[in-house]
Amino acid sequence: MTSFKTLDDLPADLTGKVALVRVDLNLPMADGVVTDDTRVRASAPTILELADKGAKVLLLAHFGRPKGEKVSTMSVSMTIDAVQHVLGREVMFVPEIAGPVVVQSLGILRPGDIAMLENTRFWKGEEANDPELAKAIAANGDFYVNDAFSAAHRAHASTEGLAHVLPAFAGRAMEAELTALEKALGNPERPIAAVVGGAKVSSKLDVLSHLVAKVDHLIIGGGMANTFLAARGVNVGKSLCEHDLAATAEAILDAADKAGCTVHLPYDVVVAKEFAANPASLRTCNVHEVAADEMILDIGPQATEALADVLKTCRTLVWNGPLGAFETPPFDTATVALARSAAALTSEGALVSVAGGGDTVAALNHAGVAAQFSYVSTAGGAFLEWMEGKELPGVKALSPA
Repeated sequence: MTSFKTLDDLPADLTGKVALVRVDLNLPMADGVVTDDTRVRASAPTILELADKGAKVLLLAHFGRPKGEKVSTMSVSMTIDAVQHVLGREVMFVPEIAGPVVVQSLGILRPGDIAMLENTRFWKGEEANDPELAKAIAANGDFYVNDAFSAAHRAHASTEGLAHVLPAFAGRAMEAELTALEKALGNPERPIAAVVGGAKVSSKLDVLSHLVAKVDHLIIGGGMANTFLAARGVNVGKSLCEHDLAATAEAILDAADKAGCTVHLPYDVVVAKEFAANPASLRTCNVHEVAADEMILDIGPQATEALADVLKTCRTLVWNGPLGAFETPPFDTATVALARSAAALTSEGALVSVAGGGDTVAALNHAGVAAQFSYVSTAGGAFLEWMEGKELPGVKALSPA
């Protein structure tokens, strides 16, 4: 695990110092209003701690994909009400990220004040990780804090470049994330189980290939399981399935065999002739009994119970992706049941459970157990790349050379 400095390594009194803090304000919006402020709440402790120590806090973030152009509908100022609401403080908006306008704003800010700089992606140099842009932003700061793990897989000026120009520290959310990930796959207690679900094998090939060599039990769910079942010669009817990946699925199963990793595929499934809530054609059957006009939409109750028994033998769980089409009832049954089993084991202290990715967070919230997991990461791409065993540039930049 890379070592990194945290806010604990900063002086207790930061009066008059300027903190450049990278946060994630890429928030979901509807009709100009933020619909989910989870990411703001994640960074609030870092922002408030720095402000309370007397620093002038400048927030850096991106919003959407403006591709180096100034697009008014993608200004981070759209999020300012939500940020002020969560922080319980006034936040000043600065329409630049470097240069005289920022200098002028710093003249107005008092120690402990917070300002939000404009969308970093309005400048072409951001995504190109242009050292000149990083230097220009850094010119107005005394130190840099990265609290946006969800953007750590991108080597951009505000996520990676700044860490080479200013003293760099992990914020509290970043610190918690890295500590949890180290427990889950860096130096975990065995046996380890991984749940990998979702629609397509193709989007998680690297994850699956990496995990079979790392974990003791690999539980495959969602549409991905159908591809593995089909590769094993099971007729999956009209199910979502990537038939062209049969050889790839076989290769992953072979690699698991060699590594001593047990792959768990469902042996009973919930099927229907049409994908709708509580369809009339709903039934549970053995995987070998799926009719040509049926589709597999969830794992069956026997397989779910067997998986819960597997978790009872494990000490660590990493979870990414639902087991079935959980947005549509009753195809959320297996995901909810297994999530509740994992949460109960975690509450008893028998299991360290780490989950991540947008769909996964939604599924765990739906099951009402997100708070009982050891750690739930809101990062999507960064969490997946970490599960693939890749080094994340934003994290690597925080560790001393």
